[in-house]
Amino acid sequence: MQIAESRVNGIVAVAPAGRIDTTTAPALEQHLIGLLNGGERRIVVDLTGVDYISSAGLRVMLLLARRLQDAGGRLGLCGMGDPVRQVFQLAGFLPLFVVHDTRQAAVHQLALP
Repeated sequence: MQIAESRVNGIVAVAPAGRIDTTTAPALEQHLIGLLNGGERRIVVDLTGVDYISSAGLRVMLLLARRLQDAGGRLGLCGMGDPVRQVFQLAGFLPLFVVHDTRQAAVHQLALP
């Protein structure tokens, strides 16, 4: 898994690519929590390049969402392909997140006051 990062209008967009599973989830968690600990409060996770996510990856997303919420921040997910969306849906996690079709839509939503 590779992780790309960009900033738009004060919002950090993180784009993992590949599989998010037991092997790769710790690196993604470290990256995302590092951003949070560094003061970032608005984060978009772009899942366009993710072809598989396991329960370990779901745990990372849930952990980030809870920590951001506790810190007064906001999280947006976007670019969820059908296989990834299915995992979120089967686990009952889909209603827990704000999911956008595109990164642009997610960034726009998080930029609103």
